[in-house]
Amino acid sequence: MSKQILKAYKIRLYPTEDQQIFFAKSFGCTRFIWNKMLNDKIEHYRETKTELKNTPAQYKTEFEWLKEVDSLALANVQQNLRSAYSKFFKQGSGFPKFKKKGIKDSYTTNNQKGTVSVTQSSVKLPKIGHIKAKIHRSINGLIKSATISKSPSGKYHVSLLVETMVDDLPKTHSNIGIDLGLTDFITLSDGLKVANPKFLSKLEIKMAKSQKILAKRRLVAKTQQRKLSESRNYQKQRLKVAKVYEKITNARKDFLHKLSFNLIKNHDVIAIEDLNIKGMVKNRKLAKAISDSSWSTFTAMLAYKSEWYGKELVKIDRWYPSSKTCSGCDHVLAKAELPLSVRSWQCPNCLQSNDRDINASINILNQGLRCLKNKTVGATGLA
Repeated sequence: MSKQILKAYKIRLYPTEDQQIFFAKSFGCTRFIWNKMLNDKIEHYRETKTELKNTPAQYKTEFEWLKEVDSLALANVQQNLRSAYSKFFKQGSGFPKFKKKGIKDSYTTNNQKGTVSVTQSSVKLPKIGHIKAKIHRSINGLIKSATISKSPSGKYHVSLLVETMVDDLPKTHSNIGIDLGLTDFITLSDGLKVANPKFLSKLEIKMAKSQKILAKRRLVAKTQQRKLSESRNYQKQRLKVAKVYEKITNARKDFLHKLSFNLIKNHDVIAIEDLNIKGMVKNRKLAKAISDSSWSTFTAMLAYKSEWYGKELVKIDRWYPSSKTCSGCDHVLAKAELPLSVRSWQCPNCLQSNDRDINASINILNQGLRCLKNKTVGATGLA
């Protein structure tokens, strides 16, 4: 069965100097209009206790240079700010923050009657025209919007949101349970264990050295009373640090994408624990290892890919005792009987020998299938 989805394609851009200047203006204008509108909203609320309904258009008379950039980019800022306010008041999310230069520089424009398009070697954008690009795969579907961004390492990318059609993957009649871990990234109910690549740990020494040099060059610039933007040695080292971070991020995303798609392709039902990852990273001893594993990103990938390709993802209640329950007879150990250091144990009831992680993944699968069959509150189907 085919279905219509929204899919993002990220493409590397190679803008000319003039195009880079236009991007810099666009980043600056969208950042300015966000900060200005947010500040005016705050001040208006302090004075009147009511929300200010301001728009980018009303600022163009006073700040004429706003007319130099794509008006749709400014309109999207208004929508994003409105959405942030709505999430704060209705969903309890954090209050919108002011944006800083050089941190997540980006802007979003919409495709109106072909203003955003792709050729074999370029991407066309409003007010700037064709930009040289590296098109590594075909893009099929209707382009809805384009988000242009500049990475800390100085690279430009455009993320195209495309409305396209996808087909369900063939049914395999195979189900799998997944136990997330730190030593092994995942353990599957069929006994397979996938090692944790630990991308951050592998480059931790190189990262520490690069950051130490960067700190020294920052101190030198401060001693000489020079701005960091004018210190060429500092900027060179900043790029080196950014490239190390970028290498870690790219390697991690590549690993997660390939692993998640492989699981979706080969299994019809995937059961996984609904972990409180935000709470877990508050543990200072485990925070770095958990963040490096990117469990949240992996789970999110499984969720949207299962929806795309007609598979079922079931999340098990985080309080379900998957590790302490014997997969052979359902006997549950007391908490004191199975500390984290114990990696294998023998069931006192049926005498079955259990590998802690494999046993947990089998229990997760069984509980997932039960919840899926009974549609109980204990599992949340995200597919």
